[in-house]
Amino acid sequence: MSKTTAKNVADFFLHKIHAHGDVITNKKIQKMVFYAQAWYLACYDEPLIPEDCEAWVHGPVYPKQYHRFKSYTWNPISLNPDKPDLPEIVEQHLIEIYDTFASFTSYQLEMMTHQEAPWQDARKGLASDDFSTAIISKESMKHFYRKMSEDNAEETQHTTH
Repeated sequence: MSKTTAKNVADFFLHKIHAHGDVITNKKIQKMVFYAQAWYLACYDEPLIPEDCEAWVHGPVYPKQYHRFKSYTWNPISLNPDKPDLPEIVEQHLIEIYDTFASFTSYQLEMMTHQEAPWQDARKGLASDDFSTAIISKESMKHFYRKMSEDNAEETQHTTH
């Protein structure tokens, strides 16, 4: 069983997207890995992956993964890795993230992260186009997305009663 890392999560999404005959760019895979981490923190109270995410101009980025795919620039990533061997709970989580976010464009995902506190807080005091390697804290991800989940549950409860 593989240790869950940003690389394994990216590989999982790449494998899945290619299996569906779709494409993914570096910008989009960064956001998918970010949301996988954020929602895992919110749901399970622990990090999915050990790496830190940085608040770059175009949204959350895992630097090692960014550099891994940098040569593709804005083009689809053609790398088609084997599916990593991950724990069942992790795989199920990644399938949920994929099902929720894969249909969004990279630009839509970027705009979503720009509307959310974890990225905004990490970039406090910076102009929208300022370079930054500020870390998006795992705590801020956990609290923001947990609250979002609770708010959505409350809203659903109110609309069904």
